[in-house]
Amino acid sequence: MSMIFAQCNQKGGCGKSSMTLNLGAALARMGVKVLAVDSDPQANLTMALGYPQPDELPVTLPMVFQDIIDNQMRPGVPTLTLRREYILRAHGMDFVPSSIELAALETALINTISRETVMKRFLSHIRDDYDVILIDCMPSLNVITLNALTAADKVLVPLQPQFFSAKGLEMLLATIGGVRQQLNPKLTIGGALITMYDGRLKFHREVIDIVESAFGKYFKIFNTKIPVSVRVTETQARGRSIFEYDPSGKIAEAYGRFAEELMSGGVVNA
Repeated sequence: MSMIFAQCNQKGGCGKSSMTLNLGAALARMGVKVLAVDSDPQANLTMALGYPQPDELPVTLPMVFQDIIDNQMRPGVPTLTLRREYILRAHGMDFVPSSIELAALETALINTISRETVMKRFLSHIRDDYDVILIDCMPSLNVITLNALTAADKVLVPLQPQFFSAKGLEMLLATIGGVRQQLNPKLTIGGALITMYDGRLKFHREVIDIVESAFGKYFKIFNTKIPVSVRVTETQARGRSIFEYDPSGKIAEAYGRFAEELMSGGVVNA
């Protein structure tokens, strides 16, 4: 059975989609069977994976969610979910695309029985086919994000070395605590990955010291740090992973080390 990670931080712009894309690509290069799930209606991950017009795709995550909701009322009916037409492939991994329709689906979920478990029910049909499932979450705590956290085994936190990012960790810990109490007792924090890091900046080093001192006893702060680089933005604009765009660069090297950290820690088994 696969390990499910939710890439989550309630602060936007911290590199969740880049982390999902490039970690997934790094793990795939190591022989790990990876599925990425775009659970953000902005569909940044879908676009970064080479589909610049996600709203034109024939089947996306909100359609699958609606299918799960509909079949909750009509058990036994053949479903879109089982046909797997929603699974696309890029950069050596499978992925489930998103679209703006996911934002509208929130209204339907509000009136759904066990509304926080739709993602979990969806992934139960396919998780045995993968070693790792990476869920790219939106930067807000809503019913879609709660679905991701309810389905996940662990949370991976991308964290910029900024003061407000560090403060945001307190909110995230409270959120995860609530999910553990009410929805998913097994959920833990797999670790925090420092992104957009510049070791020359004293302030960056100071923030990391604060984070390690305040939160290191609660969860792992990965040794790997992803350097700040325009290459990350360029890869997203071109629909390519860093390993295709700049395979010998510092970002590719860093994501390779990060994947190895997960593997060596026993979190991922291939």
